[in-house]
Amino acid sequence: MCGIFAVLGCADCSQSQAQRARVLACSRRLRHRGPDWSGVYQHEGNFLAQQRLAVVSPLSGDQPLFNEDRTVVVVANGEIYNHKKIRKQFTGKHTFTTGSDCEVIIPLYEEYGENFVDMLDGVFAFVLYDTRNRTYMAARDAIGVNPLYIGWGGDGSVWFASEMKALNEDCVRFELFPPGHLYSSAAAGFRRWYNPAWFLEQVPSTPYDPLVLRAAFEKAVVKRLMTDVPFGVLLSGGLDSSLVASVTKRHLVETEAAKKFGTELHSFVVGLEGSPDLKAAREVADYLGTIHHEFHFTVQDGIDAIEEVIYHDETYDVTTIRASTPMFLMARKIKSLGVKMVLSGEGSDELLGGYLYFHFAPNKEEFHKETCRKVKALHQYDCLRANKATSAWGLEVRVPFLDKEFIDVAMGMDPEWKMYDKSLGRIEKWVMRKAFDDEEHPYLPKHILYRQKEQFSDGVGYSWIDGLKAFTEQQVTDEMMNNAAKLYPYNTPVNKEAYYYRMIFERLFPQVTAGSA
Repeated sequence: MCGIFAVLGCADCSQSQAQRARVLACSRRLRHRGPDWSGVYQHEGNFLAQQRLAVVSPLSGDQPLFNEDRTVVVVANGEIYNHKKIRKQFTGKHTFTTGSDCEVIIPLYEEYGENFVDMLDGVFAFVLYDTRNRTYMAARDAIGVNPLYIGWGGDGSVWFASEMKALNEDCVRFELFPPGHLYSSAAAGFRRWYNPAWFLEQVPSTPYDPLVLRAAFEKAVVKRLMTDVPFGVLLSGGLDSSLVASVTKRHLVETEAAKKFGTELHSFVVGLEGSPDLKAAREVADYLGTIHHEFHFTVQDGIDAIEEVIYHDETYDVTTIRASTPMFLMARKIKSLGVKMVLSGEGSDELLGGYLYFHFAPNKEEFHKETCRKVKALHQYDCLRANKATSAWGLEVRVPFLDKEFIDVAMGMDPEWKMYDKSLGRIEKWVMRKAFDDEEHPYLPKHILYRQKEQFSDGVGYSWIDGLKAFTEQQVTDEMMNNAAKLYPYNTPVNKEAYYYRMIFERLFPQVTAGSA
């Protein structure tokens, strides 16, 4: 993952050198996301900057990217998995000057105007500026896997950044850039570009086909093996990460990555000594034959990292911080081994109703409605955690379950098949388990394939949560809790752990709009 930053429409061009210096300073706050290269472009009162993590085409993909006569410029944080197909479409029409997958954004814009975003298969956040008519657009991927924020300056300028820490000191107000949307200066506002059938929450009726679901997921995983740097998989030993690892291992030999780095697959897990994830992950790694790396941390290690986690995650959500902290610690270890990209299992529980409370859904209509709500909110929770906790150390995470085509299949099936039904032997995510229950060529051992879900923060060790609660109990007094509503009227903390995180967040991001962004 890279970091992008842009300021468009600065009013006083006579201050361009001071403005450029400020742009560089703000962009540097994102350098952890992209430690490999920094680039900046200026045209009158418009600035685009990028901090690059080089995963595809490390030698030739530096940004900003331009068209042939440098009249169109783009900065992007993304992985465009169909970029080779798009390149072929423009053979003879456009001269590509880099190997960057994101360069295809430019000819698509020149050919289709702003109506091309749905043609991109991947995850992205980008800002494009057209010097010919002084217009610009920005867009974010369908689910919000890649972060993006938008802000407004006091002079009427519009600001964009991968993280709000690049905006919070300069913008009058700022907010999350909504997933599946584009922002157009020509239209002076947002427009939704991602409009899948499931978004209207109408209950689908397509029958469950295990082979279709399996094929869609395998395709999603293989797409994400597009890399020019060493990579691995995050492996907790649960269903989701184990399937990602199994499919990766099975298909790795067919990929370009295998020609560069061989067919050995590295897997990574983090946990407290003796935690459930460590044991389960070790068993799956042994079964698949991965080169397995096991990282241990203590409760004190986690507590010591909390402030850094909140700074990088830019949230005070309790569940997100609990789960982010072990991931944050693990990401540092992984990056130290020379690995720049990993695959992970986020998104399955939301798509397939994998959380245990889904057992109590009264009917398929309510079940489907809740899955829609959870998927729409992913950008605020699991996507945020997976992206920012790892990008803190310049590590990229890819999430096959949130592939657009796989989402269409998973959200397009009759939800009755996803529902827990003890009488039929269906546990949570049964449709995924059944799809990969192959007797002839097994993907996983049966007991792993049908292992009940653990919350990430529980799986790394039950005493992690207990330790956090005990620590924050000592940091926050009863009197502080009694005054919580006065101090924090918006999203008032309901317990001492939440209060402690909010207290740190407000110190790091004191601006009024930060709490809602």
